[in-house]
Amino acid sequence: MKTGIYPGCSLNGSARDYNESVFALADAFGLPLEQVSDWNCCGATAAHNLNKNLSLALPARILSLAEQNGMDEIVVPCAACYHRLIVTQNELRKDPELKNQVCEILEMDYKGTSRIINVIEWIDKYIVPDLEGKIVKPFDHKVACYYGCLLVRPHKVLAYDRPEDPQSMDQVMTKIGATSVYYPYKTECCGAGFSISRTDIVSKLSGKIVEDAESRGADAIIVACPMCHSNLDMRRNDINKYWGKSFKIPVIFITQAVGLAIGLSAKNVGLKRHFVEVNIS
Repeated sequence: MKTGIYPGCSLNGSARDYNESVFALADAFGLPLEQVSDWNCCGATAAHNLNKNLSLALPARILSLAEQNGMDEIVVPCAACYHRLIVTQNELRKDPELKNQVCEILEMDYKGTSRIINVIEWIDKYIVPDLEGKIVKPFDHKVACYYGCLLVRPHKVLAYDRPEDPQSMDQVMTKIGATSVYYPYKTECCGAGFSISRTDIVSKLSGKIVEDAESRGADAIIVACPMCHSNLDMRRNDINKYWGKSFKIPVIFITQAVGLAIGLSAKNVGLKRHFVEVNIS
């Protein structure tokens, strides 16, 4: 079994902290992760609104490269990238003629054989079985697990977890010693790609997510999506201004929380890169 990783644009830029924590975990558990060579942007979030064939060709090229590299599965930490790759794989599987058109555009062969998994699935499959013996400092905090829109929807295509009340991230956090609070906002939209063009919308939607987590006594919001993290963390000053409050709750990637529980340092998992200071460990 050869496992590859598609970092997407975010993990090489605004979500370097996420990237660092993923590879720190991989190293700690002896899990080889080979990056898809010569990868390109998957087209999120705009391509599928502009040109259907382009929106399919971009992810299909990534999947084709993974196949050429003999990758049986690909870990995709970014929820938006994960969504685009699986939706593309599904559409090309259902429509052989469309698949041929995309292959002609790319001048590449594409079979659709690589399995696409998100970072929570990767943790469940490869880390959880060996987790108990690795924990040196349980993550003894109350957490609000926030999945966002794209990890579980559309459910008929992704077939991952429950679309309205997912539990996979909560279960991982429980295994590292955290207490997962009841959190009805776990799949509400944070404003997604409006982060730059409509900061007011992001401030309103993300503010609801932050406010509800704080009101339930959570010490941190746990995420598995760089876009969600950006909106909840980087836009915190805008959120505070819009709501006329000062929300202090930090936003932590699930890989960072697991890393802390097994004794990795805050620096190793990228916590020092956050806009909202993380005072828990």
